[in-house]
Amino acid sequence: MENPQVSLTIWGAAQQVTGSMHMLRWPDGYTVLVDCGFDMEPKEEPALPGLFPFDPGEVDAVLLTHAHMDHSGHLPNLVKMGFRGRVHCTYATLELVRLLLHDSANLNERDLKRYAGKDLPKLKGPLRYEELFSRQEAEDTLNVFVTHEPDSSFELREGLSVEFVTAGHLLGAVHIVLTTRLGDEVRKIAFSGDVGRANYPLLRDPQPLPQVDYLVMETTYGNRAHTETRGPQEVMEQVIQKVCVENPGRLIIPAFSVGRTQALLFTLNQLYRQRRLPPIRVFADSPLALQSTKVYAKYAEDMNTEARNFHREHSGLFDFDNLHYVRNFKQSREVNNYLEPSIIIASSGMVAGGRIEHHIRTNMQNPFATIFFIGYTSPGTFGHELLNGRTTMRERRQDVEILASVDSTDTFSGHGDVSDLLHLVKRQKQLRRIILVHGDASAMQDFQATLLHQGYDQSVIPEKGQTYWLD
Repeated sequence: MENPQVSLTIWGAAQQVTGSMHMLRWPDGYTVLVDCGFDMEPKEEPALPGLFPFDPGEVDAVLLTHAHMDHSGHLPNLVKMGFRGRVHCTYATLELVRLLLHDSANLNERDLKRYAGKDLPKLKGPLRYEELFSRQEAEDTLNVFVTHEPDSSFELREGLSVEFVTAGHLLGAVHIVLTTRLGDEVRKIAFSGDVGRANYPLLRDPQPLPQVDYLVMETTYGNRAHTETRGPQEVMEQVIQKVCVENPGRLIIPAFSVGRTQALLFTLNQLYRQRRLPPIRVFADSPLALQSTKVYAKYAEDMNTEARNFHREHSGLFDFDNLHYVRNFKQSREVNNYLEPSIIIASSGMVAGGRIEHHIRTNMQNPFATIFFIGYTSPGTFGHELLNGRTTMRERRQDVEILASVDSTDTFSGHGDVSDLLHLVKRQKQLRRIILVHGDASAMQDFQATLLHQGYDQSVIPEKGQTYWLD
């Protein structure tokens, strides 16, 4: 007998941070996927024969919270394996997804070419060979996107509407609320996506959700509070004064190309316009960051009030004297020949690949250099090891002492902390169930305990593949 209820199956980000993928299925078989991200966790088991634990051809629509690859990166494989529906997101999200998919495809094609005709290898990194997609497959995927305004509603089909609610976190990022009618019953289910922070550089504050019955909730910072009490401008002014003026040296900042770099460049531009930035060179060393910055500039009118006013006054958000975009690898190498005090911004933010590794290797024995982390670093990454006191680095088959200083701030973190997550939940008055995802097991368990202490006893921590019924 057909179950008259809507089912929700958690296919990703279950007791881990990455791989967001959640499936809703109606009694008549209509199926919606919310996010379709890459699982970036280390894994030993072989890939599924079809790459997905379900038939992509049975999915009717995808709703995308934001552009980051752990939410969008599996979409080309979904299309390749038979998905024929549409992907719905905001227009800014589409532009960032375009950059990220093409950047990933360019890297993929090197591996696809290298291993063509050989036994399937185990690649360095979290992805399997079977999961790599080509530039053409990325472009095929982009052709099925449909874009919507942020903070807007639209109908997927009769009796099923979708609302996009600004989430902060990243340009174009949204919470997603679905309203479905089954007979005389109406149910609302919200997917938090990644929850942003209030007063973050450039981005509008996260907007409150409407009252919902079910909440699929991220828990990245479920047991952590941001500790930095200073604002972004004060943090950067003080670290630049210390590293580049008082002790003239290099300030090396690992930063993600999409989101974090733009927040940092905007902050530096604010300091420059206020004559609080010393006359030192700033090198932005990431082609993807340059492309992403152009997208952010294009959508300046979608930014917060501070950014909009700044843009109107200065006819731009990011460019200032002494800012130099490094456009190719040759120029990247040449940066290290510049011996005056300087700031070098490069990806990746966790020092897990990218040009930042070259800059750190070049400067690790420079006691006048400081490596300054402005974001989260995952356990197992070199960035995490540096922040936790690593003192040597392997170079030319020998251990070399790290003489550069290491420091950090969380003022640029794009994730809301435990108080922000709790604030989102406490606005809700009719929750039947809270489903905790997108966090490591300890963060989920601690946040569940926090919720229980606050009187919310309806939260659950699903396993991958677990199904709930929206009764």
